[in-house]
Amino acid sequence: MAAIGFNHVTVYGADVDELVEFYTRVFDLEQVQAPNLGVPAAWLRCGDGQLHLVHRETSAPRYHHFALTVDDFEKVYHLARAEDLFDEQLAPDDRLPMFELPDGSIQMYVRDPAGNLIEIDWPTASTLSDTVREQIVDRSDEHPQSKAQARAELFMTS
Repeated sequence: MAAIGFNHVTVYGADVDELVEFYTRVFDLEQVQAPNLGVPAAWLRCGDGQLHLVHRETSAPRYHHFALTVDDFEKVYHLARAEDLFDEQLAPDDRLPMFELPDGSIQMYVRDPAGNLIEIDWPTASTLSDTVREQIVDRSDEHPQSKAQARAELFMTS
Protein backbone atom coordinates (compact mmCIF):
# COMPACT_ATOMS: atom_id res chain seq x y z
CA MET A 1 0.00 0.00 0.00
CA ALA A 2 1.38 3.41 -0.95
CA ALA A 3 0.19 6.98 -0.50
CA ILE A 4 -0.39 8.49 -3.95
CA GLY A 5 -0.85 12.16 -3.10
CA PHE A 6 -1.95 14.79 -0.66
CA ASN A 7 -5.70 15.34 -0.36
CA HIS A 8 -6.00 18.26 2.03
CA VAL A 9 -4.48 20.27 4.85
CA THR A 10 -6.57 21.49 7.79
CA VAL A 11 -5.83 24.67 9.72
CA TYR A 12 -7.68 26.03 12.73
CA GLY A 13 -8.81 29.49 13.68
CA ALA A 14 -11.38 31.24 15.82
CA ASP A 15 -12.96 33.07 12.85
CA VAL A 16 -13.54 30.82 9.83
CA ASP A 17 -15.09 33.66 7.79
CA GLU A 18 -11.96 35.79 8.31
CA LEU A 19 -9.80 32.87 7.16
CA VAL A 20 -11.98 32.30 4.08
CA GLU A 21 -11.67 35.99 3.18
CA PHE A 22 -7.88 35.84 3.60
CA TYR A 23 -7.24 32.69 1.55
CA THR A 24 -9.66 33.61 -1.25
CA ARG A 25 -8.23 37.15 -1.49
CA VAL A 26 -4.51 36.44 -1.08
CA PHE A 27 -4.28 33.09 -2.88
CA ASP A 28 -7.42 33.16 -5.06
CA LEU A 29 -8.61 29.81 -3.65
CA GLU A 30 -12.16 28.78 -4.54
CA GLN A 31 -14.61 27.94 -1.77
CA VAL A 32 -16.33 24.58 -2.29
CA GLN A 33 -19.08 22.91 -0.32
CA ALA A 34 -18.07 21.50 3.06
CA PRO A 35 -20.16 18.98 5.02
CA ASN A 36 -21.54 19.68 8.48
CA LEU A 37 -18.67 18.88 10.84
CA GLY A 38 -20.49 20.06 13.95
CA VAL A 39 -18.36 23.23 14.07
CA PRO A 40 -17.99 26.11 11.61
CA ALA A 41 -15.84 24.94 8.72
CA ALA A 42 -15.05 25.85 5.12
CA TRP A 43 -13.29 23.96 2.36
CA LEU A 44 -11.25 25.71 -0.32
CA ARG A 45 -10.00 24.19 -3.58
CA CYS A 46 -6.27 24.47 -4.20
CA GLY A 47 -5.32 22.78 -7.46
CA ASP A 48 -6.18 19.09 -7.07
CA GLY A 49 -6.27 19.37 -3.27
CA GLN A 50 -8.11 21.29 -0.63
CA LEU A 51 -7.47 23.55 2.33
CA HIS A 52 -9.90 22.92 5.19
CA LEU A 53 -10.55 25.78 7.60
CA VAL A 54 -12.10 24.70 10.89
CA HIS A 55 -13.20 26.68 13.94
CA ARG A 56 -11.14 25.81 17.00
CA GLU A 57 -10.23 27.96 19.99
CA THR A 58 -6.55 27.06 19.93
CA SER A 59 -3.30 28.81 19.17
CA ALA A 60 -1.55 28.10 15.89
CA PRO A 61 1.60 26.00 16.25
CA ARG A 62 4.73 28.14 15.98
CA TYR A 63 6.56 26.19 13.26
CA HIS A 64 4.04 23.75 11.79
CA HIS A 65 3.24 24.96 8.30
CA PHE A 66 2.01 24.04 4.87
CA ALA A 67 3.36 25.23 1.55
CA LEU A 68 1.62 26.71 -1.47
CA THR A 69 3.06 27.17 -4.94
CA VAL A 70 1.64 30.34 -6.51
CA ASP A 71 1.40 31.52 -10.11
CA ASP A 72 2.56 35.09 -9.29
CA PHE A 73 5.16 35.16 -6.52
CA GLU A 74 5.81 38.90 -6.82
CA LYS A 75 2.12 39.74 -6.42
CA VAL A 76 2.00 37.78 -3.15
CA TYR A 77 5.32 39.33 -2.06
CA HIS A 78 4.00 42.88 -2.58
CA LEU A 79 0.70 42.07 -0.87
CA ALA A 80 2.59 40.52 2.08
CA ARG A 81 4.71 43.68 2.39
CA ALA A 82 1.69 45.99 2.17
CA GLU A 83 -0.28 44.02 4.76
CA ASP A 84 2.66 43.10 7.04
CA LEU A 85 2.04 39.36 6.68
CA PHE A 86 5.67 38.23 6.90
CA ASP A 87 6.76 36.06 9.81
CA GLU A 88 9.86 38.10 10.49
CA GLN A 89 10.92 35.94 13.46
CA LEU A 90 12.02 33.32 10.94
CA ALA A 91 14.33 35.73 9.12
CA PRO A 92 17.95 36.45 9.99
CA ASP A 93 18.84 40.00 11.01
CA ASP A 94 16.55 42.62 9.46
CA ARG A 95 15.84 40.61 6.31
CA LEU A 96 12.46 39.29 5.23
CA PRO A 97 11.76 35.56 5.67
CA MET A 98 12.59 34.62 2.07
CA PHE A 99 15.15 31.97 1.32
CA GLU A 100 16.83 30.49 -1.74
CA LEU A 101 17.49 26.76 -1.59
CA PRO A 102 20.47 25.10 -3.31
CA ASP A 103 18.29 24.27 -6.36
CA GLY A 104 17.47 27.98 -6.86
CA SER A 105 13.88 27.67 -5.61
CA ILE A 106 12.47 30.26 -3.21
CA GLN A 107 10.57 29.94 0.06
CA MET A 108 8.71 32.90 1.61
CA TYR A 109 6.95 32.70 4.99
CA VAL A 110 3.75 34.55 6.00
CA ARG A 111 1.07 34.13 8.67
CA ASP A 112 -2.70 34.03 8.18
CA PRO A 113 -5.06 35.95 10.53
CA ALA A 114 -5.21 32.96 12.93
CA GLY A 115 -1.42 32.81 13.09
CA ASN A 116 -0.96 29.73 10.89
CA LEU A 117 2.40 29.67 9.12
CA ILE A 118 2.32 29.43 5.31
CA GLU A 119 5.34 28.77 3.11
CA ILE A 120 5.01 30.21 -0.38
CA ASP A 121 7.19 28.50 -2.97
CA TRP A 122 8.57 29.61 -6.34
CA PRO A 123 10.69 27.46 -8.66
CA THR A 124 13.54 29.84 -9.49
CA ALA A 125 14.96 33.10 -8.16
CA SER A 126 16.26 34.07 -11.59
CA THR A 127 12.73 34.94 -12.80
CA LEU A 128 12.15 37.48 -10.02
CA SER A 129 12.82 41.22 -10.15
CA ASP A 130 15.93 42.70 -8.58
CA THR A 131 13.73 44.33 -5.92
CA VAL A 132 12.54 40.93 -4.73
CA ARG A 133 15.82 39.05 -5.26
CA GLU A 134 17.77 41.50 -3.09
CA GLN A 135 15.55 40.50 -0.12
CA ILE A 136 16.28 36.77 -0.48
CA VAL A 137 18.66 35.03 1.91
CA ASP A 138 20.70 32.17 0.45
CA ARG A 139 20.20 29.20 2.79
CA SER A 140 23.65 27.93 1.83
CA ASP A 141 25.18 31.11 3.29
CA GLU A 142 23.35 30.49 6.56
CA HIS A 143 23.78 26.71 6.64
CA PRO A 144 26.60 25.03 4.67
CA GLN A 145 25.38 22.21 2.41
CA SER A 146 27.01 18.83 1.87
CA LYS A 147 27.25 17.57 -1.72
CA ALA A 148 24.13 15.45 -1.16
CA GLN A 149 22.21 18.31 0.44
CA ALA A 150 23.17 20.62 -2.44
CA ARG A 151 21.28 18.25 -4.78
CA ALA A 152 17.97 18.64 -2.87
CA GLU A 153 15.02 19.71 -5.04
CA LEU A 154 11.92 21.45 -3.72
CA PHE A 155 10.07 20.97 -7.00
CA MET A 156 10.23 17.28 -7.85
CA THR A 157 10.61 16.65 -11.56
CA SER A 158 9.81 12.93 -11.50
